[in-house]
Amino acid sequence: MQAPDPTRFILIGTSHPGNVGAAARAIKVMGFCELWLVAPRDAQAHTRDEAVAMASGATDVLAATRVVATLPEALQGVDYLCATAMTPRDFGPPTHAPRALFATLAPSRRRVAFLFGSERFGMANEDVYRCHACLSIPTRADYGSLNLAQAVQLIAYDWREALGGFAVEPRTAAPVTADAASVQGLLEHWQRTLVEIGFLDPAAPKKLLPRLNQLANRAQLSREEVDILRGIARFVGRPRG
Repeated sequence: MQAPDPTRFILIGTSHPGNVGAAARAIKVMGFCELWLVAPRDAQAHTRDEAVAMASGATDVLAATRVVATLPEALQGVDYLCATAMTPRDFGPPTHAPRALFATLAPSRRRVAFLFGSERFGMANEDVYRCHACLSIPTRADYGSLNLAQAVQLIAYDWREALGGFAVEPRTAAPVTADAASVQGLLEHWQRTLVEIGFLDPAAPKKLLPRLNQLANRAQLSREEVDILRGIARFVGRPRG
């Protein structure tokens, strides 16, 4: 049985159902499932058509979304809180780049929550003060504008990588490298063709053929590539009427 998801994503005062759906999609692709809404403008935002459309299949995350009136309700069972507040505060938790903090936080196996403020107003100071750390996503100094779902996606990705990440699944089969005999057959074919078209003087070949041999070896030609090159050689050597 799969272990319970130890991570919680909390959106505070969210205005747009589409952002709730996009956030659900962002966390699901990174293998998370806990989404909480604190005092959203629309208490049914996660059920709206716009949210479902933007979730793009993450409807299970939307269906399990919890809606509560206050932040303390959303923090029950959480051990470590991270605020994603871009605006500097005069007082509050220390600020970290996500990856630097996550490298030390992930091994602790604590139940972590990430807090995201509203689209228009961000996070209130009192919400930031509840947190153990403030995360600052490294962006261009003069333009650090991220929409809500983008911020959720970046944090979810870095956190998943810190937890171990997912293996990359190949989308295409690995090519089958041609054996030495096939490569030599290709080179002999090209040698005949180059002589026929007058490009290679068999009496003074110089180093053309050894260089072509080295080129073929460096390229590590596949069987299909050998067939293509032999087909080109046949076409080039075809008599022209």
